[in-house]
Amino acid sequence: MEAATRHPLQSYADLITIEEYKKTARPKVVMTWAPHPNALPQAVPNSFAEWMNVTDYEFVITHPEGYELDSAFTGCAQVEYDQRKAFEGADFIYAKNWAAYKDPHYGRVLTADRSWTVDTGKMALTNNAYFMHCLPVRRNMIVTDDVIESPQSIVIPEAANREISAQAVLKKILEGL
Repeated sequence: MEAATRHPLQSYADLITIEEYKKTARPKVVMTWAPHPNALPQAVPNSFAEWMNVTDYEFVITHPEGYELDSAFTGCAQVEYDQRKAFEGADFIYAKNWAAYKDPHYGRVLTADRSWTVDTGKMALTNNAYFMHCLPVRRNMIVTDDVIESPQSIVIPEAANREISAQAVLKKILEGL
């Protein structure tokens, strides 16, 4: 169900995962842009931001300048251009790449700056945060092997929750018949 601007089943699975793993009522959730060689759509980050904005979580989006998302999706999220600062005290780190949104650079890769790769040094700035990604992932580009293979990586339970999110939607559809 990924469209050009939204990916609702993925973002619902992400929300389920955060709810399962959160240790406080109001966790700090950081969505970080990460490098990728291809121009990827904004669908996953848009939907993730949309869901986070209807929660009571502290929600921060971090990315290089030029990768701003449509404010219709980011809502009241705090935007931080310093990734390390954004990671400080975070409970969840959600890494995702997206292409530029604003003209004249719409759909383009503006940078493939590897300093935005999620690594153990950055994860050490967090509150022992869980690492999330919608998969598949470019290892050692978006995230280093040691982070995605760590006990704090919840990408597999997150992927399993895609089935749960789809079942919930199907159930609602069938109940309406």
